[in-house]
Amino acid sequence: MLNVAAIVMVALAGSAGAPQASAKTEKVEVVAVVGCLREASPNVWTLEQATDPAPSHANAPAPKEVESAPRSGKNQFQLIGVGIFNLPAHRGHTLYVKGVEIKAKPMSRLNITSLTMVTPSCQSGAKPGPG
Repeated sequence: MLNVAAIVMVALAGSAGAPQASAKTEKVEVVAVVGCLREASPNVWTLEQATDPAPSHANAPAPKEVESAPRSGKNQFQLIGVGIFNLPAHRGHTLYVKGVEIKAKPMSRLNITSLTMVTPSCQSGAKPGPG
C-alpha cells in the first residue's frame, strides 16, 4: 500500500512541474457594416452594396456612429442569426449592421449582434430584390 501512495505522489509531483499546454483562444471580432437589406430567397437575407467591415463592438451604435458611417460599398454579406431582428420589416432599407464576420467564398456571412435603420430606402444603384 505504501508503494502505491509513493508512486501517486511522485506522479503528482512530476506533473506539477511540467509546463501546461496553453489553450489558444481566438478572439472573436465584431465589425460594423452599412448596406442595403435584400431577401435573396425566402428566409435568406443579404446586405448588398455593403461597406468594408470596420472594427466595432457588439452594442448598438451611438447615433453619431450611424450619422458618420458611409452609406454604401461594393461588398455583399449573407446575414445569419436573424431570427430576433424582424428583417421583413426592414426589406429595402439601408441598415447599419454589427456582427461577427465569418469570411467565406463566394460570400462572407455576418452573424448579427445589432441592426439600426439608416434610411428607409437603399441607394439608387442597389440591385432590386424580391418583395
